[in-house]
Order: sequence, then C-alpha cells, then structure tokens
Amino acid sequence: MLSENTSGHERRRYELSQGTTGWVEVICGCMFAGKSEEMLRRLRRVTIAKQEILLVKPKIDDRYSETEVVSHSGFRMKACSIPGSDPWEIVKVWLEVGKPPVVGIDEGQFFQDLPEVVERIASDGSRVIVAGLDLDYLGRPFLAPSVLSMAEDVTKLTAVCMTCGGPASRTQRLTGGDALIEVGGEGQYEARCRAHWTGVHG
Repeated sequence: MLSENTSGHERRRYELSQGTTGWVEVICGCMFAGKSEEMLRRLRRVTIAKQEILLVKPKIDDRYSETEVVSHSGFRMKACSIPGSDPWEIVKVWLEVGKPPVVGIDEGQFFQDLPEVVERIASDGSRVIVAGLDLDYLGRPFLAPSVLSMAEDVTKLTAVCMTCGGPASRTQRLTGGDALIEVGGEGQYEARCRAHWTGVHG
C-alpha cells in the first residue's frame, strides 16, 4: 500500500511490482555514498512483505564479512559470495533456490558480463537490484554502462567531500598501487567533489 509520504521512486517501484514482468534497479555513486545501505533498505522492505530474496556479493570483497553484505555504517544481511569472473554462477544459484522474485547484487562493478546476467534474471520475471560504483578512481565508467541503460530505475547517490564538505561524486584513492581493482575502505579511499578530486593518489 502507498501512503501520502511515499516518495516518487518508491511509488514507481510499487507500481512496477504489481505487474508480471521483471525489472532492473541500479543504485550507483562514489564510495561512501550509501549504495549498499540503500540496497539493504529496499531488501528489508521486501522481506517485511514476506517475499523471498537472493543477495549476492563478489568473493573479492571480504572487507567486513565473507558471508554478508555490510555497509560502511554497519548494516548487514546474509549473502552468497560469487567469483567476479563467473557471474553466471548468480543465475545458477538463483535457479537452485527456486528463482526468488527479488535479487540483490552488491558491488556490481566487480562482476564480468553482468548485463547479460541481469537481463537473464529480469527477463524471467524477477526484480534485480544492482548496487555499484559508477566510476573508478580515475573517473572512468566502472559499472557496465549497459546495466545503467537497461535499468527501469536508476538512483545516483552522492557522498560528502572530505575536503570541502560539499556533495561528492568521485572516489579519491589515497594509498595503494595503480591496479584498477584494489578493494579497500576508509584510509585507502575517500569521497571528493569534482573540484577536489585529482584522479591520482593523494
């Protein structure tokens, strides 16, 4: 049921859920923007409605837990760890557990061939929620642009710039090497606005 205080995004998701076709939602932004937390919030609403869910995460991301999705603020939910190089394992698990109507995919930028996997699940009638970084630390597209393009609903979140306090849309790498993928958190990365993001270390 919808109330007078229901947001436009929530209203649209409710309307979509009344149909018989699947759809795709993407939650993107820089690090520390609350992407995982927003996905977990949506999934909690699903469980309150007594719908089955499947939550997956890339095996490479074991910063807080190997068996849970954990937001930077500490919210957590049980998840299945899948190798990023084998995203079709997501489909395999989804089929094995009875094709639950809602699938959450955290840190989607780490999964290869994600658009095909998302399309496969959504085309079979499930709601797919993908959370991930839209840009890498060099400011280049990270989450597959085609995932954003195919989504019925896209939410772009911002963090707080650690230099000026303004809205942050970029991820600044502070330490580490030049490899594209280096899983880390506070101390290795921080959120920056466009003006204070340098695209290099520091």
